[in-house]
Formats: sequence, structure tokens, C-alpha cells
Amino acid sequence: MNAIGIDVGGTGVKGSIIREDGTILYHEMVPTDISQGREGILQSIYKVIDLLLHKDQTVIGIGIGTAGRVDREKGEIVFATANLPSWQGTNVKVEIETRYGLPCVVENDANAALIGELWKREGNPETAVMLTLGTGVGGANAINGQILNGHHHQSGEWGHVVLVPNGKPCNCGKRGCLEQYLSGTALVQAVLTETDLSFRHGSEIFEEYSNGNQQVKQVVDRYLDHLAIAVYNISVAIDPEVVFIGGGVIDSKSHWWAGFQHKLKEYFVKSSIYPAVLGNKAGMLGAAKLLFQVMEKRGESV
Repeated sequence: MNAIGIDVGGTGVKGSIIREDGTILYHEMVPTDISQGREGILQSIYKVIDLLLHKDQTVIGIGIGTAGRVDREKGEIVFATANLPSWQGTNVKVEIETRYGLPCVVENDANAALIGELWKREGNPETAVMLTLGTGVGGANAINGQILNGHHHQSGEWGHVVLVPNGKPCNCGKRGCLEQYLSGTALVQAVLTETDLSFRHGSEIFEEYSNGNQQVKQVVDRYLDHLAIAVYNISVAIDPEVVFIGGGVIDSKSHWWAGFQHKLKEYFVKSSIYPAVLGNKAGMLGAAKLLFQVMEKRGESV
């Protein structure tokens, strides 16, 4: 049996038809239409689902991972930042099930990514944390093999832990959030404001760092120090067996991972730290896996 896994972000909606063994059969992606707020985001999701259903109409359900805090039981977005305007309050589960007549489960995108990584990870670590570094910063916690959503649906919101008291303003309304220092967006902005250089993407910055550019080195060294502090704080708060670091920033790990490992040793981090291996597939795989799990609990064979 097959399911659709969807990953909803501020810039794009990705979707795949995924077999129960984790094989991706078909893939589609469209830009997220945030200009129309809630309706534009929904239309982007519908477009991806429609494209996939055109290729396979036998799917048993739809799993969706989305940015924002999610009430998984209701399938509702309980909090979203300006990255997805008007998304807060949307009951995605109801919208999808009403339109397609298929079972739907909805989860936070970082939680879905962690489910995906654990699905594909050998050794089945029981306690794991995901930290995603991309346009924003997200995260997820798994305890005893189960995602911890938290009473207020905000467990794993590492991007909105305050790293620098009274620091840079964040679009969540607080100041000094980790997202304002560790996202790819934040890195590009830091280089722009602190040097006479400008880059369009964090990958270009890490290349210059690897090439020995001294202006860039100062900014990236501080970035890696902040990242090590964040991982240290996670390690003592949760004491996980494994911390996965994912998101777009990890694509450039060949330029900065060795320096990051050195800084982790300075903080005596005991957890094992690994780069996430599924890249932008993790959220889709995790969303589909969650759908399969829900169907199994209902006694429906997958």
C-alpha cells in the first residue's frame, strides 16, 4: 500500500507517494503561495496532492508535516509565524479529509522529519532530538521512540528558545531566539551587516569560510559556537542518545562540520551528534510513516 507524504514550508510544498517500506515512488513540488495567506497555502497543498493522485489513485491516506505548532489529535495549526501568514487556526486535517475523502494526519514538520530519520536509522535509538537549520530553526524530541508533542504542542521548539537575552527581535514576538542566530537566513544577514560582503545563500558563505576568508571566518566561528551551545543545552535538557542536525545548512557540512565537532568537545557534549541523512525527504517520509502508524493502530492493514 502507498501513502502521500507532504512537507509544507514557507517557500515550497513538497510531496511524494511513498510505499510502506519507505520507497519514494513519485515526487512533486510547487512554490508555497503565501501571498494569499491561508487559502494560498491550502491551494499549494491541493496542487501537489492532485498531481500525485493523478499518478496513483490507490493511496490509503495523506500525511502532512507543516511548519508551526500542531495539535496532532485535531490536525489543527495552533501557532504559526509570519513565514506562513494566516495559517494559525487552520484545521488542515478537516480541510484535506473533506476535499479528498482520505484519512489525513497532520504533524509539525520537524517532528515529521525526526520520524523519518528514525525510520531510516539503523540501531533504532530510543531517545533522539532533531535540530533543523534552514530558513528558520525547528526541532523535535523523541522519548522512548515516541514523538513528544508537549501539553501546549511546543515540545522541540528549539528555534524559539532564547539564546541571547534581549537580543535580536524574532517574528514570534520575543527577542534573542535561537532562530535569529542559527538559521541560514540569520547567517546571511550577519555577514551582510558585519562585513563588506554579501551572499544570497548560506552555502556560499560556508564555501568562503572553507577557502579561508577572514571576514567570513569571524562570523561563521561565532555561528558554530552558538550552534555548539545550543546542542550542549539540548544534551543536558533531554540527555538524548542521538542529536540529528538537519535542514538546508547541513548540505554544506563538508565545509564546517569538523570545526563544529571541535567546539562540541569544548562543551563536553556526551550525546552522539549526526548530520541528518534524508535531507529534504525527511519530512515527507515521516509524514507518510505517521499515516501508516495511525492506520495500523486502527487495525487497518498497510
